[in-house]
Amino acid sequence: MNKTKEKQLLIDKIVEAIQDTKGEDILIFDLSTIENSVAETFVICSGNSNTQVSAIAGNIEKKVRNELQDRPWHVEGNENNLWVLLDYVSVVVHVFQKQTREFYEIEELWGDAKITKIEN
Repeated sequence: MNKTKEKQLLIDKIVEAIQDTKGEDILIFDLSTIENSVAETFVICSGNSNTQVSAIAGNIEKKVRNELQDRPWHVEGNENNLWVLLDYVSVVVHVFQKQTREFYEIEELWGDAKITKIEN
């Protein structure tokens, strides 16, 4: 399987895991054409509480590990679950509590990226 198909399979599994745990406002940012971006793709979503943010991040890790035999290179933020980052190198997942996402306005940082909104 080529890298593009592997990456798309990873993105699909991540979105599926988010939807399974009722994550909201799912956006996929294609950063592949942006110079010096930290990853090729960002997946961003929101949860309503630290418990839900933890559940979303945990389900992403579990589903990707069990179905794709892949683990994140780095995980950050699961101490307080206001904003959990899962780094799969080419795909970085941001799971926010709603108010934290609104405060940081991370979507505004990548205004020139191609954005796909996933409907729940």
